[in-house]
This record gives sequence, C-alpha cells and structure tokens, in this order.
Amino acid sequence: MDTRALDVIAPLRKLFGSIASSADATGSGDAPASASVREIVDALDRIAPDRARHLAAFAYTLGRVAHADLDVSTAETRAMEGILRRLAQLSEAEAALIVRIAKSQHQLFGATESYVVTREFARAASQEEKVALLECLFAVSASDEEVSGVEEAEIRRIAAELDLGHADFIAARLKFRKDIPVLKQPKPPEG
Repeated sequence: MDTRALDVIAPLRKLFGSIASSADATGSGDAPASASVREIVDALDRIAPDRARHLAAFAYTLGRVAHADLDVSTAETRAMEGILRRLAQLSEAEAALIVRIAKSQHQLFGATESYVVTREFARAASQEEKVALLECLFAVSASDEEVSGVEEAEIRRIAAELDLGHADFIAARLKFRKDIPVLKQPKPPEG
C-alpha cells in the first residue's frame, strides 16, 4: 500500500472507529469491513488526506440527518450522493461509495460517534463550510419533499455542535420552507 493510502487510512480510522483497526489488527483483509475501508481509501486516494477527512466527516453528518427518522430513503441517498459529487467533484461511483460507507458507519456507531465526528468537522471547517453543511443537511432531509420534525431537531443539534448561531439555522431553514410542514403556505380554499 502506498504512503498516500496510509495517510488517508489514519483519518478514516479516527472517524470510523474500530472497524478499520480491528480488521487490520486481525490481518483479515477479506473481512467485509476491511474491504469497504479499502474501497473508500481507493476512491479517495486522489484526494489529499485533510480533504478526505473533511469529506468523510461531511458524508457521515449527512447520513446522520438522513437516519434521524430511522429510515434513509432512496431520495435521501441520491441527494447525499449528488451533494458530494457537486462539492467534491467526485465521480458517481466514488460519491455512492462514500455515502454507502457513511450510512453503514452511522447505523453501526450512530450516537456514539455523531458528536465526535461533527465536532471534528467544526474544528477544521471555515464558517462558510459549516453553513454549507447546514444547508446540505436541510437539502438531504427535504429530498422527499418534507423535513420531518425529527430531522429538523437533529439539524438543530448539529448546528449547535458546529458552533453555528440561531440566525444561521433560521437562514438555512427558510431556504427549505416549502418542505417544512409548519412553514408551508396554506392552500387557498377551493371554490
């Protein structure tokens, strides 16, 4: 394995916890988790390690909101993939792989890693990147044309973990008002 791949594995171990380290420690390169980690390393190999860490945390946080209602819909998955393709100039296959890994890691480690990953992203991200993530969180949750109360509550928690203020949250939320039930314009009476 070349040194660039090793440079990317270290941040993935930190972000994705024991799966990578346990597979490496046992030497079982054929283990499904190890194969998945190797796939994502290969997909991110052309990206600088700091950028790979940033993308991994970004994708994990998107998955956190998608999974807030305990169901990651196909529309939410496609939205996450599209966001990663646009923001990171990834291929469709690379974005799909990163989203798949992020979703599975969130399902495995969920609450135990969510805060840690989001805080790590917050430490490394600029204000603009944090606000962009916040808007992407709303975009993922609105991909099925409705931001549920559970999803909105999770986005609010993430905004706080990102050290974003209430004004940032409201500004992002208003961009998706048509998908938030309490903010939808009432339909005019028929007749």
